[in-house]
Amino acid sequence: MIKYLGSKRKLLPLIVETIRRTGEARSVIDLFSGTSRVGHALKAAGYRVLTNDHNTYAATLAKCYVQADRKDILRDTQRLVDEFNALPGTPGYFTETFCVQSRFFQPKNGERIDAIREAIAAKGMPPELEAVMLVSLMEAADRVDSTTGVQMAYLKSWAARASNDLRLRVPDVLPRARHGKGQAHCLDALEAASTLTADVAYIDPPYNQHSYLGNYHAWESLVRWDKPPVYGIACKRIDCKDRRSVFNSKPRFAAAMRELLHAVQAEVIVVSFNNEGYMDKDTMETLLGELFDGEGRVTTIESDYKRYVGAQIGIHNLRGEKVGKVSHLRNKEYLYVVSRDCIAERLEAVTADPTEQLSLFA
Repeated sequence: MIKYLGSKRKLLPLIVETIRRTGEARSVIDLFSGTSRVGHALKAAGYRVLTNDHNTYAATLAKCYVQADRKDILRDTQRLVDEFNALPGTPGYFTETFCVQSRFFQPKNGERIDAIREAIAAKGMPPELEAVMLVSLMEAADRVDSTTGVQMAYLKSWAARASNDLRLRVPDVLPRARHGKGQAHCLDALEAASTLTADVAYIDPPYNQHSYLGNYHAWESLVRWDKPPVYGIACKRIDCKDRRSVFNSKPRFAAAMRELLHAVQAEVIVVSFNNEGYMDKDTMETLLGELFDGEGRVTTIESDYKRYVGAQIGIHNLRGEKVGKVSHLRNKEYLYVVSRDCIAERLEAVTADPTEQLSLFA
């Protein structure tokens, strides 16, 4: 899957095992699905997964990895991957925007992206097949980009991978989950919370002011293919200026989170958050305790892990010179579990030794 800030890749075993231990759940809502790593893992574990994300590229990833089922799309996907891999490059909007005006991709790959994206648009595919092919293209582009993992800027010198030739692969689409076909939605989080119903809700909201649309604007433009006007050195979509999540606002976060949690339609709620976010551990536990008519029983699982790649690289000025020291290289990820019933005993093995959690469930 694509490189992604806040990815839960290393915490997947812990998240899936925690949800498994909450009871006899058959369905899970993922309200902020992002790359759909969590939804994909839950589908593989047999759950019927209902995902949501307000960004189109993320909803497309979910349509591929959660909603689409392997038997329905595999033959056509392989045929189209082979067909599109044979296409010559044709420069267009993507090349001009992300290879000429900016340097996210080398022109040879930008031209291939343009050609393949136009071919996808011309096919008039069924929605799930189109989503799978868009994800194949997005992931192929991600393998030859020249960034540290976000699209706020590109590297001063080309990343080694940027010289590789772009090539599509068949995404890892799973068979249908034993508890039923998944769904992918592209709604505001509050609307999704009020609309979708499942046994468990998994909530992984933005932690700070950094917009996922701003961080991954090239994928939004690639998927929408609306060829929008852009601004700045990074050639961001013009709507990055005003299409922001309320969860990226520090003054508005607490009220938005409270409203969201009270709207969720599930018997168990699992929340991912970390110690760098807008809400500290005590405040989050208090907020969760208000649920279920004030009778919410909260269990908190704590994990320690390395910060995102930008923190590992350090702070540099526009000339590429290191100018500052990063305050810390590790942070804490909290997994909060709340329900009306006390389920702490079921989670004992998960919470017994937080430092060993990842190896315990690997």
